[in-house]
Amino acid sequence: MKKLSLIILSIIMIIGLVGCSDKSTGSTEIEIDYGNSSIYSKEDMDSAIKQIKKEFDSWKGFEHKTLRYYSDEECNSENIKWLNQIEVKGKKEPFTQCIVFESSFHTPQEPTEGFEGNQDYSGWKWWLARSEGGEWVLVTWGY
Repeated sequence: MKKLSLIILSIIMIIGLVGCSDKSTGSTEIEIDYGNSSIYSKEDMDSAIKQIKKEFDSWKGFEHKTLRYYSDEECNSENIKWLNQIEVKGKKEPFTQCIVFESSFHTPQEPTEGFEGNQDYSGWKWWLARSEGGEWVLVTWGY
């Protein structure tokens, strides 16, 4: 009887531990490459990455694999003008800075709107912008 109780208790503990790793939230460890920027500090990038992770974590069943700073070249007046033309909820001031990241991820087993099921995607861009000294806003993402 004692042996049976230990086996049952062990099974319950294993099930409990397995339940702690929730891949459905997308909150897996991702590989981050900050690259080289003469414009943004690691803290600037971490602030932007936080916004990306917040959005990505809402994608149920997706596994984020990598996130890479794209380049300083994308942070130009032409792209800032383009981002200012996109309707952004709660935007009070024009954007004066932008930052771009590229990521790779794996989709859930079942197809989701706009994605094939059980596939790897790479080259996915995340465009963020902010007013001077303000918070990053995730403006648009995709290919």
